[in-house]
Amino acid sequence: MSVPLSSKEQSLFKQVVQLYESKQYKRGIKTADQVLKKVPNHGDTQAMKALILNSQGKTEEAFDLAKLALKNAMKSNVCWHVYGLLYRSVKNYDEAIKAYKFALRLDPESRQIQRDLALLQAQTRDWKGLVDSRKTMVTAAPSVRANWTAFAIAHHMAADYQAAEKVLTTYEGTLKNPPPATDLEHHEAVLYKNTIIAESGDYERALEGLKAIYRSNPDRTAVMELRAEYLLKLGRKEEAEKAYRALLERNAERRAYYDGLEQALSLDRNDSAQHTQLQDLYKSFAEKSERIDAPRRVPLDFLQGDAFKEAADVYLTRVFRKGVPSTFANVKALYNDESKKQTIEQLVLGYASQNSEENGKNWDLAVNYFLAQHYDYHLCRNLEKASEYIEKTISLNTNPQDYTFHLTKARITKHSGDLEKASKQMNEAREMDRADRYINTKCAKYQLRNNQNDDAINTMGLFTRKEANGGPLGDLLDMQCMWYLFEDGEAYKRQNKLGLALKRFKSIHDIFDVWFEDQFDFHSFSLRKGMIRAYVDMIRWEDHLRQHPFYSRAAYSAIDIYVKLFDDPNCGSANGDLSDADKKKAEKKARKDKEKAEADKKAAAAAKATAASEEVVKKEDTDPQGEELLKTKDPLSEAMKYLSPLLAESPLNIRSQQAGFEVFIRREKYLPALKCLVAASKIDNANPLLKEQTARLRKTLAELKEPLPEKIKEVIDAELATLP
Repeated sequence: MSVPLSSKEQSLFKQVVQLYESKQYKRGIKTADQVLKKVPNHGDTQAMKALILNSQGKTEEAFDLAKLALKNAMKSNVCWHVYGLLYRSVKNYDEAIKAYKFALRLDPESRQIQRDLALLQAQTRDWKGLVDSRKTMVTAAPSVRANWTAFAIAHHMAADYQAAEKVLTTYEGTLKNPPPATDLEHHEAVLYKNTIIAESGDYERALEGLKAIYRSNPDRTAVMELRAEYLLKLGRKEEAEKAYRALLERNAERRAYYDGLEQALSLDRNDSAQHTQLQDLYKSFAEKSERIDAPRRVPLDFLQGDAFKEAADVYLTRVFRKGVPSTFANVKALYNDESKKQTIEQLVLGYASQNSEENGKNWDLAVNYFLAQHYDYHLCRNLEKASEYIEKTISLNTNPQDYTFHLTKARITKHSGDLEKASKQMNEAREMDRADRYINTKCAKYQLRNNQNDDAINTMGLFTRKEANGGPLGDLLDMQCMWYLFEDGEAYKRQNKLGLALKRFKSIHDIFDVWFEDQFDFHSFSLRKGMIRAYVDMIRWEDHLRQHPFYSRAAYSAIDIYVKLFDDPNCGSANGDLSDADKKKAEKKARKDKEKAEADKKAAAAAKATAASEEVVKKEDTDPQGEELLKTKDPLSEAMKYLSPLLAESPLNIRSQQAGFEVFIRREKYLPALKCLVAASKIDNANPLLKEQTARLRKTLAELKEPLPEKIKEVIDAELATLP
């Protein structure tokens, strides 16, 4: 316990807590100092001051003060709670949980500490511990529905479906009056309970449950979708057919409904004998409205030969007459079948020679545009023909603000390898409609592909906030615009400006950390709002967060740079291959950039000093050029920060295993390196890089100065024998 305070100091201490909660940090520090002036060793006040210091970005000072507070008041639940909050802020969740638990021992009745512990257990996926915490919270406040819901979620995530269902049923039994029809939280909880029963495998009982809520639940579509799914899994196909037909009446463009209907009718696309029946089915839906596309497009996926040609002819004629610009994007998936690709090409070439007057004013434009995209596509690339057709398309276009065809012209030029010309053409397309954000971003992307980093950021700056801290790049970072950060990093990497490249890839890495951290608030927010199913979906999505392509691409590039830095610490020098004159120019530019950065920093510091508001202190970027990232003494440890999530969440991507090998062999971790090779061989045994890496491992092991332990050598020899 802390030293007792007089009534005056106790009142001041309460003010410190209130000022912290209202983010008035300067006043909070002053008030805390008033208390400490009278009672220098008051642990609780020291702890609260530490919490405020941490919020101001003074983390080390905050930890030192928190440790002193614990020394002065080892049995204070406030000190231990604050200690846990500090560890949570630096993402040391294990230590934070220990501190919370110690605080709870000192004050078992504290709902705030129990709540913080439960939220952290959800964040770390400690479902067993969360079950215990939520049980305590339900016992303490049984009238709060959110506590019961959270208790059920804890059991659900721990795969104890019966317990989760029982918790929700128990709460429903405590209700004296039935909830009103406007109680959305209740409707969501009932539907959530139904999904738990289904996940346990009891679809019959889940289906019975849907009958009771079908008319009352406001999320009618979700109920209908679940009902159709359950009927299909129970083999009640006649009822499932009616259920999917009812869904298609609501949304005739949803392909998943057509897939369900096919299963309900026992139709198999791979059985050519059933194609006529399938065609008739889709024709019946297409006849309902001229505007529906899906029932006209789906048959092209399974039809073959003359039947495909006839259906494709009808489909393409219809969309070309309408002049639909996305036609090629809609049918290019069919190109994986060589015969279908050739059939489409023959049909469209035939259309190009037809009289456009009979087919409408959009015909020539649509047909020529399709052929330009067709010959630009990688499966049938003929850039000479693509250029010919896109020029004809542009000549037919009468709308001077329609940049679509000029965009495709730039894409064709890019595929020819002339990135500089493609960038200019894309900028010309952008000039046609300066108010369009899409073409603006495409132009910036092409400029980055041509290593025009300065031009790209100026282009993006046309649509960023003018008042953003850090200019256009600062706004793009705030908006987490990862495509730009990745392309910017790749451009710098190609120019051997590895510091700036690492800076961009690290920004993407940090964004995913933010995404993971952001879910912390939803552990309580989703329960307050009652959006339980969405919350469970979010939890499951977060568990595979770093499978996202943007993370993996940035990680592969960052690992590649760190491996190069390990092999040659000076490889990041952008002046290495320049002449003496160019080196002097580069050094002069670097000095100017440094002087400008220092001037900007001083101006920002002066502005901050005169600011009247008491906002949370923002961390300044002390390394805008990424120079400190290049100076790392242990590049392989930095590479591991990117590699570990890849191996954990994307182990079936061969690039993850190959990147792992490059890091582990340099760290002289031969068993993990071999493990990566074995995993890669299971993915693609004929991969040429796999053979090269295997040969390198064999050579490295043969040249070891000291032999490996006998048992490890036996394992390695046995596994190596299975590799190419």
